[in-house]
Amino acid sequence: MNIIKKITILLLSAAALVSCAEKEEPIVYLDVNANNIAGSWKLVEWNGAALAPDTYMYVNFVRNDRTFTIYQNIDSFSNVPHVATGAYYIETDVELGAIIRGSYDYDSGDWAHRYVVTELTATGMKWTARDNAAYVQIFERVDTVPVAPVEE
Repeated sequence: MNIIKKITILLLSAAALVSCAEKEEPIVYLDVNANNIAGSWKLVEWNGAALAPDTYMYVNFVRNDRTFTIYQNIDSFSNVPHVATGAYYIETDVELGAIIRGSYDYDSGDWAHRYVVTELTATGMKWTARDNAAYVQIFERVDTVPVAPVEE
């Protein structure tokens, strides 16, 4: 009888430990709107690959006036950031969901793509080009943009 009690206690203890194991928090997706994307973001993945070392792209979205500033050295030969500014727009497509597009200041034109924004959380988001599903960008939220713009 003692063996049955010991086995029962052992099984109950094991069940209690398993039930106390850490459970993953559910992912909370946010609505794609100017408030939820406001702030600074770093491009961490482009078309399934991490950016090359010493290559960066940061974008800062301002909620109130729906403007952006991009700091990047992807298309430059040095660590000197190329800075672009402009306005962004968020629209909703019934089938695709939230789409972000932008236009650059200084008559530089529109962004090359309109992007379907998915998987927006407090810490990350995914952009897929509306016209090319293979063109995917993954962003992570950052506290600040660690790249100082060049003083002119």
